[in-house]
Amino acid sequence: MAETVNGIAFFLLAFATIGGAVMMLSTRNVVHAAFWLLETMLATAGLYLLLDAEFLALVQVLVLFTIMLTLRRREDAVRPFEPGWGGMVLAALFGAAMLLAIQRGQLPAARMPEAVPTTVDFGRMLFTEWAVPFEIASLVLLVALVGAVWWSGGDRR
Repeated sequence: MAETVNGIAFFLLAFATIGGAVMMLSTRNVVHAAFWLLETMLATAGLYLLLDAEFLALVQVLVLFTIMLTLRRREDAVRPFEPGWGGMVLAALFGAAMLLAIQRGQLPAARMPEAVPTTVDFGRMLFTEWAVPFEIASLVLLVALVGAVWWSGGDRR
């Protein structure tokens, strides 16, 4: 019974994620796109929760709040809708290649861990075995954040 409930929840969240992403890309109003992004990000966080990845779900919600707090100008509220036909063709080709690879590929069966790792286990491993790469990634993100603030700069009249 639990597998059925998880399966139904997965399909509902997957449909909400894909549907929200398509609607976000197809709307011309930036405010409506932000609400569709909200649906997409929360559904993705729900998928992470189904996988018992609480840390990734929390990060997903934090990224959502960061995006929502970004200040936009009123002039940017409506954008021109110019469908990128080249992008759609590339996406269709990529999807076809992925389906072909999945159908013909012989993937080994994955081994499940003995116990589901918790957020505490993840943090312990992150700060003991992966401390240096974690610090390098944090410095790269800090430089990117400073660059984004400098680039936006505001009105310099």
